[in-house]
Amino acid sequence: MKYVLALKRYSILAVLLVIICLHGQLSFGQTTDTSYWKKDFRVGLSFNQASFSDNWQGGGVNSIGLNTFLNYKANYAKGVHSWDNIIDLAYGVLKNEGQSSRKSVDRFFLDTKYGRQLSTRWNFYTSLSFLSQFDKGYQYDVEDPLTGERMDILISNFMLPAFITSSWGLEYKPVDYFKVRLGPFSPRATIVTDEDVAINGEIDGEPARYGVKVGDKVRFEWLAFQLMADFNKDIAPNLNLKWNYILYANYGELEWRKVDHRLDAMLTAKVNNFIDVGLGAILIYDYDQIDEVQLSQALNLGIVYKFKNYVD
Repeated sequence: MKYVLALKRYSILAVLLVIICLHGQLSFGQTTDTSYWKKDFRVGLSFNQASFSDNWQGGGVNSIGLNTFLNYKANYAKGVHSWDNIIDLAYGVLKNEGQSSRKSVDRFFLDTKYGRQLSTRWNFYTSLSFLSQFDKGYQYDVEDPLTGERMDILISNFMLPAFITSSWGLEYKPVDYFKVRLGPFSPRATIVTDEDVAINGEIDGEPARYGVKVGDKVRFEWLAFQLMADFNKDIAPNLNLKWNYILYANYGELEWRKVDHRLDAMLTAKVNNFIDVGLGAILIYDYDQIDEVQLSQALNLGIVYKFKNYVD
């Protein structure tokens, strides 16, 4: 049943991506004045599969996997004013024979930033971002300490957690492919909407989920610092490296082990106009989730549709 529901969600998302793709193509074609806007749209679908005969002696498990992503950037610049917008969505599902379907990737990220140029390399900025996921996440095959039974534990969901961050500060952009935001005032709201999710920490001695006390829905961190660094460059012909690093520090908890870090990196090789190979990795350290470094890595070969209304 979970597999069917996951495939339904995936199908709905895939259809939405196609609709958005077609709408974006039409919109771009109808635009008559693009002198102040730079738009970059990418949508992709990747598939992986493995199967083995019953008498296969090398071992293996039949499996099928689907991943999709959408990345859209719309940046406006006129005079000393700029407005940058990002939509970054990704979802994937993996089904191994004998197991329920499991997520392989899940990301829902929105970011908008207004900037005012102070010099050739420095801007004042204010930004607002949203980070969450599409679907439920589980810790699989966990033993119940009371009954000894194996079970799957719900640990995350859409809007659980969700992070809404506003940041004010200075942006340093020495070259087109690299920039750093320094936000000394960066309030953040952490949202938890489901009481069924497992408790994974504590705040002030009380049980909590992702830093939100049990019984509450939102945790506000008003006085905090955020650093965001972004790199996106073709490092060789048909080879692109993109990474984004975020550091978040609450002024009230200025211990190094309580500073949040997140690094998203992607190395993409272009095979032709429609096929890419991508190697991606995510590193996360968030004390409110677990006092350890989390790592996610994926290698994909897939079909990609790209459009942008400018030339690099």
